Amino acid sequence: MVAVRTFLEHQSLFALFLTIALGYLIGEINIKGVALGSGAVLFVGLALGAFAPKSAPPALLGTLGLLLFLYGIGIQYGGQFFRGLTSRDGMKANAAACLGVIIAGFVSCGFISFGATLADALGMFAGSGTSTASLQVAIASMNNNDAAVAYSVAYPFGVAGPILFLYVLNIALKMKIQKPPSKVLETAEIALRNQSLYGLRLSELAGRLPDGVAIAAVRRAHHNQLPTDDFTLQSDDVLLATATERRLLDEATALCGELQPGRMASHREDLDYMRVFASNASVVGMAIGDIRFPAGVSCAIAHVRRGDADLLSKPDLIIEAGDRVGLLVNRAHHATIRAFFGDSIKTTADLSFICLGIGAAVGLLAGALPLPVPGLGAFSLGLAALLLVALCLGKLRRSGPFVWVMPLSANLVLRNLGLTIFLAQVGISCGPKFVATVGTAGPLLLLYGAITLLVLVGVTAVCCLWIFRLPFDTSVGVICGATGNPAILAFANRIAPTDQPDIMYAMIFPSMTIVKVLFVQIAISWAGS
Repeated sequence: MVAVRTFLEHQSLFALFLTIALGYLIGEINIKGVALGSGAVLFVGLALGAFAPKSAPPALLGTLGLLLFLYGIGIQYGGQFFRGLTSRDGMKANAAACLGVIIAGFVSCGFISFGATLADALGMFAGSGTSTASLQVAIASMNNNDAAVAYSVAYPFGVAGPILFLYVLNIALKMKIQKPPSKVLETAEIALRNQSLYGLRLSELAGRLPDGVAIAAVRRAHHNQLPTDDFTLQSDDVLLATATERRLLDEATALCGELQPGRMASHREDLDYMRVFASNASVVGMAIGDIRFPAGVSCAIAHVRRGDADLLSKPDLIIEAGDRVGLLVNRAHHATIRAFFGDSIKTTADLSFICLGIGAAVGLLAGALPLPVPGLGAFSLGLAALLLVALCLGKLRRSGPFVWVMPLSANLVLRNLGLTIFLAQVGISCGPKFVATVGTAGPLLLLYGAITLLVLVGVTAVCCLWIFRLPFDTSVGVICGATGNPAILAFANRIAPTDQPDIMYAMIFPSMTIVKVLFVQIAISWAGS
């Protein structure tokens, strides 16, 4: 065993990838429908770090992994983040997380009455919320490293505790959230029979159709043609309606007339369907309503396939690199349209390293700048500022020649790789510190840290699920954002495989980082006065 320990301590990269391999192997073990997934990497790292204390890779490697993960999350969910801030559920989510963080802070400070120091209390608060920014503020404001001891005790609880809490909560509530089925474009050829619709323009008909239904083409006098807003409906027109739910097409059929399949699909001499990859820089990052096709080409975008989902063509839908764009166009113009969109499959894995470099550099700079708070001093946001910058860039999508977004497949690979490296590095580095601190500080700090964490996740969960009655997948995302560590989010995506955990994490994590930092500053100011 000594030889194995010595080898691991001299081969830190080997230890890192061994941790990743064993972590994912254990993460695949399924117990009553629940598996740890990538979150198991952290637990393997803790064990390996305790066995070989000097095997931890450089901390910079873990920071780089976390940077890639946060940047990928921000870029993908920037639009949803800002929309969520103004939504009712978004405000409820922020309120629930804020209550959980503040009450946990008061509980941790309450341990001062039982013999804990202020440094211990604030260290436990920062560690249970895995907030390095809060720890930095406590150390800088108190001019000593005393808070780091309690932080190192509470930090593993802050990572592993919420995972176990969500595991138990999922079993207790018997939640079985299935991954939503991929949205696939459905079509219907509807012969117009409703006389009350004769004479209406297509733009007026659109207002009467169910939300989510679009008219992609019209057949009249034995010719298929692209619709225009001023096209006037007549008897026996055939409408090619599209939607991602068959139910919506059934409603549209009942409103307009009757199904006549084959009337349009069997005649492609005027319009034919083609699908291309969006790879041309002049198209990527553009809204569909702003795209201008080459002169002399009559073409319409029927839908956009992104990842495993079909998106209906809307004027404000942004084309992203790697999107598969479905079009209706005359066959004679197929070559022109392919050249216009680029149609290169390589872009599904391409990303702009210029934009990645600029975005990350700006985020790191913003995180390093001290933010003055009157009466409380100054603090910096660290990587939380990088996430905020990425969210802003994700909302912008494009600025002139700079396309901030990246293909979904490239984004997933980038952030999953970053998260895995971060979990492995943090687990290995925290293993020996955790064991050593427990041996010197005793079980009392462990108990205080566990109570602080339980209050944080418990209050947040109660507010989300039973006071504000948010959906389960939304609630687990809020808990992830309130606690902060991406390992928790990795597990949450296993028990709630929707987009909501990621969206809520991106929404809650930056704001709760600021709340945690301010709480530490205020607590130190009050103690000093």
